[in-house]
Amino acid sequence: MRASEMTRRAVLAGTAAVAALSSVPLLTTRAQAAEATTVTPSYRWRNAAIGGTGFVTGVLFHPSVRGLAYARTDIGGAYRWDERTARWIPLTDQLGWDDWNLLGVEALAVDPAHPDRLYLAVGTYAQSWAGNGAILRSEDRGATWTRTDLTVKLGGNEDGRGAGERLLVDPRDSDTLWLGTRHDGLLKSTDRGATWAAVTGFPATAGPSGQGVTFLVAVGRAVYAGWGDGDGSATAVNLYRSTDGTAWTAVPGQPTGTSAKVPIRAAYDARSRELYVTYADAPGPNGQSTGSVHKLAPASDRWTDATPVQPGGSDTFGYGGVAVDACRAGTVVVSTNNRWAAVDTLYRTTDGGRTWTSLKDVAVFDVSETPFLKWGADQPKFGWWIQAVAVDPYDSQHVVYGTGATLYGTRDLTHWAPRTRGLEETSVIQLISPPVGEAHLISASRDIGVMYHERLTASPSRGMATNPVFGSATGIAQAADRPTYVVRTGWGDNGNGAYSGDGGRTWAPFAAQPSLAHDAPGPIATSADGGTLLWSFVHWDGTKYAAHRSADNGATWSEISSFPKGATPVADPADPTLFYAYDTDTGTLYASTDSGLSFTARASGLPAGDSQFQLVAAPGRSGDLWLSVKWNGLYRSVDGGVSFAKVASCWASYTLGFGRPAPGADYPAIYQVGSTETITAVYRSDDEAKTWTRINDDQHQWGWTGQSITGDPRVYGRVYLATNGRGIQYGERI
Repeated sequence: MRASEMTRRAVLAGTAAVAALSSVPLLTTRAQAAEATTVTPSYRWRNAAIGGTGFVTGVLFHPSVRGLAYARTDIGGAYRWDERTARWIPLTDQLGWDDWNLLGVEALAVDPAHPDRLYLAVGTYAQSWAGNGAILRSEDRGATWTRTDLTVKLGGNEDGRGAGERLLVDPRDSDTLWLGTRHDGLLKSTDRGATWAAVTGFPATAGPSGQGVTFLVAVGRAVYAGWGDGDGSATAVNLYRSTDGTAWTAVPGQPTGTSAKVPIRAAYDARSRELYVTYADAPGPNGQSTGSVHKLAPASDRWTDATPVQPGGSDTFGYGGVAVDACRAGTVVVSTNNRWAAVDTLYRTTDGGRTWTSLKDVAVFDVSETPFLKWGADQPKFGWWIQAVAVDPYDSQHVVYGTGATLYGTRDLTHWAPRTRGLEETSVIQLISPPVGEAHLISASRDIGVMYHERLTASPSRGMATNPVFGSATGIAQAADRPTYVVRTGWGDNGNGAYSGDGGRTWAPFAAQPSLAHDAPGPIATSADGGTLLWSFVHWDGTKYAAHRSADNGATWSEISSFPKGATPVADPADPTLFYAYDTDTGTLYASTDSGLSFTARASGLPAGDSQFQLVAAPGRSGDLWLSVKWNGLYRSVDGGVSFAKVASCWASYTLGFGRPAPGADYPAIYQVGSTETITAVYRSDDEAKTWTRINDDQHQWGWTGQSITGDPRVYGRVYLATNGRGIQYGERI
């Protein structure tokens, strides 16, 4: 598992803790806060375009409607393809703060006989701290939903999330649905997903791997279920079927052994009447070292090994996606997965698996629409984490496949380009809107590092910030009085810290870095004049270390023993000698008056116990500090942290930022994700937090949004919002 995936889990675990503590008495009543809230104005919300950037775990063409397709992601919801506009339409943005766990889509299903029906099995984590999953049911292709809460947990972002669809409309009866779970066996609904019951006759018993049913697929009028909890032994069973919807039996003669331990996906060729199954020794997307492809003739139960290339030696990998061509019998596409030495590919056969061609060998890529896919190199990679593969049932040469970063498509089996317009799955950690210059936005994200957005409607032309390239960012900061100077930190290929002298267009690595930066790069701050850097260090597992200081642009560093370990450094925007840090372990504000050489405690007795509490300094003012402490509310200090007063207008504040003042106002507009009423939403205040206006609506909520928010210092009313799986949202008044 990538460090960024672990971070996602840790962040959301903290969010779960919020829910668990929501019954703690509030110092400010909700009624008082509601009095300070106005109605929602007209706002238009859109994604700042990047293009994909997350793991597309499933793609499904509708078998009965030309041009209709759906995609699912591990943490960013589901999408419908709009053929007319050639864009993906997000279908789950209405899921709000309390339902953040439902933005991970475990599986989707369509009804071949009723094209407008769509079903989603949603639930991001199956851990004890996460909520139960749910089924979303739509009669209008995802425009509106009816929800059924389940009593079991689903795992859209767990290991095995790239396996096949665990949700299926029964081929005999459109009112009957099947749902395969990770820990609770097989469930069945006979009322189109409104109610569910366990299938008592399903013979498999859940094991410790947390895979359970890995896919469900219709084979004629029968239903087949992959089982991922087998041990790979010669007697293990990993494929079951039911021919009558009642009795389930093991499919005879099925392949066994390590290379067929976990069935990943299956696809049925109705023309040749053969079922193709991909296998690996682990569920993926990481950790696979061997695998195979087999096909079954259900009429005779005869199995044939159809593996394109046997993994071995240094060329280790599993097999993932599989899709059949509905127009041509025996034409199948499969994908390798976790193949790092020789690089993953798609194999295609036109003779039922007797011979295969690697599509990578003749692939020509055009990533001009999403330049970040070059990953700092001259040529893009074919991809990794390839487990979602689909062939258009109306066009044999229209193939798409998902990766850990995008969705590629081709119309001629040779020329490939991203197919991600409208699909944004970035997990964003920090946003900066510069007061001057070409770019209105610089972003720091997990998995794709830092980006400089010349335009909000197009993917950044420079792609990911290079020299170094960051796999994931941990911090970004801009000098308030010298906005051409920007610094960033993260997990890099040429050091874990860098600076820019041209506002973020180009970068150079720090000449040196503390040894802690190798394993625990954390957030960074720069003084208002850019003369001093403070770099904090936090390991992904939460271990905190001493911060370090540089006064020579990162050439040398010295430890700051008096800085609270793991705290996020905050620079005063008006006085370059002042820095602040909030110790979330003790609820104490620390300050430095000597350019970060030493820190002393100021206000104490503030809320403590959550590393996600945020301290923000108001722009253009010295000592004007705002402290968001989640369900404990919002605090403000106007004396540099000597004292804080609780803000009475909201009872919860998760992240806060500033933008251009309203016409006639002399204080910046304040934006926050918080609660002034009974729901958590996005708010703006034009009067120093005396009153708030909700600026999002029920259809634009995006799950968990508590990481970062900032207004535009040049455009009143424009706000940028970081999400955990739906990229960067920006709102503008209309």
